[in-house]
Amino acid sequence: MSVALDRICGQVFDQPLLYHPQKAETLARLLGPRLTGHSISLVNGEGAVDHVAFANGRPSTGVIGDGLGRAFDRKGISTFDMVEGVAIIPIEGTLVHKGGYIGSSSGETSYQGLQTQIARAKKRADVKGVVFEIDSFGGQGNGAFDTADAIRDLSKAKPTIAILTDFAYSAGYMLASQARQVIMPEFGGAGSIGVVMLHADFSGNLEQDGIKVTLIHAGKHKVDGNPYQPLPAGLAERWQAECEVMRDRFAGIVAAGRGKRFSKAAALKTEAECFNAAEALRLGLVDAVGNGQEAFAAFISAVNGKD
Repeated sequence: MSVALDRICGQVFDQPLLYHPQKAETLARLLGPRLTGHSISLVNGEGAVDHVAFANGRPSTGVIGDGLGRAFDRKGISTFDMVEGVAIIPIEGTLVHKGGYIGSSSGETSYQGLQTQIARAKKRADVKGVVFEIDSFGGQGNGAFDTADAIRDLSKAKPTIAILTDFAYSAGYMLASQARQVIMPEFGGAGSIGVVMLHADFSGNLEQDGIKVTLIHAGKHKVDGNPYQPLPAGLAERWQAECEVMRDRFAGIVAAGRGKRFSKAAALKTEAECFNAAEALRLGLVDAVGNGQEAFAAFISAVNGKD
């Protein structure tokens, strides 16, 4: 297995994900043949969907101590674009925990990069407001909650608005919900307030190919959830419980950002359903349905006192 493929598998399988479920299925269908040499089937699967947002570039550095941000500071480079005192921070494509780059690249945006941008937008006096441009089906759970907290903290200090250019599902919606206002297009989508977990079971394919894998290990649970044996019922139940805990936390984060407009109970009641613009507005997931460019222009006018 290549290093890149191994990294992707480590981000996708056997951990709770804040993904739109059909996006998760797309990843599994794409990775399955690469890993096994065969097509794969999914338990409780739905129709797959392909979605990749546009990309930029990525310098590289570490996570702890905000090395990424300090690297940009040393070079005197801003971590975000600015228009009339308004910072623009894109949240696009697949959301990943670590990634020493700013913006999106190869269809990914990193929480690390977002936190770097958010921190600088908060402390810079010339930033009067922040626009989060969002088009994402979600991504990893790790890093999402800290990033959501950072956006909510920023929203207490400065005007913020999340402008959905297409979709904000799962982790993408979690981040959007922490802005003071959320605007979405007429034919966009929002929601999927839930958790999905993928486990690859290759035991059937291995048996058909006459391959037997022997796992030599110390510690009863050392190889729990390995891809060469069926998933034990007890482990499946434990993982299910972990997903439920994360979903409850997810709903709480959304409620913290939306306040009276959309409660934790309302978020849980959606059962991770995805909504079109009219439904999202009626339920309180968003504040308005409209043109993103017009919303951006109105926001610039408002923070500059032109209204």
